[in-house]
Amino acid sequence: MSTPVSPLQIGPHTVRPPVVLAPMAGITNAPFRTLCREFSGGKGLFVSEMITTRALVERNEKTMQLIRFDATEKPRSIQLYGVDPATVGKAVRMIAEEDLADHIDLNFGCPVPKVTRKGGGSALPYKRHLLRAILREAVSGAGDLPVTMKMRKGIDDDHITYLDAGRIAVEEGVTAIALHGRTAAQHYGGTADWEAIARLKEHVPEIPVLGNGDIWSARDALRMVRETGCDGVVVGRGCLGRPWLFADLVAAFEGRPDDIAEPSLREVADVMVRHATLLGEWIGDESKGVVDFRKHVAWYLKGFAVGSEMRKRLAITSSLADLRAGLDELDLDQPWPAGADGPRGRTSGNNRVVLPDGWLKDPYDCAGISEEAELDTSGG
Repeated sequence: MSTPVSPLQIGPHTVRPPVVLAPMAGITNAPFRTLCREFSGGKGLFVSEMITTRALVERNEKTMQLIRFDATEKPRSIQLYGVDPATVGKAVRMIAEEDLADHIDLNFGCPVPKVTRKGGGSALPYKRHLLRAILREAVSGAGDLPVTMKMRKGIDDDHITYLDAGRIAVEEGVTAIALHGRTAAQHYGGTADWEAIARLKEHVPEIPVLGNGDIWSARDALRMVRETGCDGVVVGRGCLGRPWLFADLVAAFEGRPDDIAEPSLREVADVMVRHATLLGEWIGDESKGVVDFRKHVAWYLKGFAVGSEMRKRLAITSSLADLRAGLDELDLDQPWPAGADGPRGRTSGNNRVVLPDGWLKDPYDCAGISEEAELDTSGG
């Protein structure tokens, strides 16, 4: 069933089809974005790993590498994390004045303890005044650059924030909002609440709302749009080991939902080697690139008949030759396995959210938040 969807407008940028690669720490670096863009034919929006505002302002070496974009990346999209309005403002002005990106996304969705214990990520929208101050600094500092935000439903079921946060975002000039239909306490467990996405869309009709959570296939994306009325989708874990999902998404949103990529193991192996090669070129060291690629091996091979010993061997390779040699020992004629799609990556849920002392006492008071609460490293 085809679902007609209008292009997504992010400031001056038209995103057609309305498909966005979610920022993922250690994953959505330039090589992975290149792969996804190649499969999409250059269509969609592909966001960098999380960049911390303090590290950017201090011109941290690793951070400056993470914001390097391929010449073919248009628009260039950076996701920023910060908890101090002044530091966020400095980072945004730096991006605008030095032409470092074409679009800025703000992270209010990360649920990991090292972020929430500082009052950042998915913890921050609970403090309404602080959220407003950060958004105001970002939008004013960005000039002509569009500013968007990504968030979760709230901290837990007793501290839901997304409707208030959405209204504040509209009032402060945010261009679009992406909602992951889980609380911080859920992390990536359970089932994403798509009804919350629908409610947010009704609550803030003035700007585009993007849905995120449990999109494992192009059909899931069409169903989310159909069921929630959202203006587009943000895909995270669904593309782990599946960069060709973006080809499926483009086909689906262009009215060809049955045009689905089902690569053989030989084709998957070729993508794996290309991914590792791109990482080595980006890092400037083949061995380091292959080592960085190790985390992707299990995702790519999910569902295929590959013995546990070979999986282990492939996951400890440190050269392209060894990676290729190991893959060549497999039965590369295996067709795409039935049931290979589905959850990948982190799935834990029902976690206690680590917060600053007294964080939940007052949803408005944000005393105690300062530059010291900023993280000093990027990438999550």
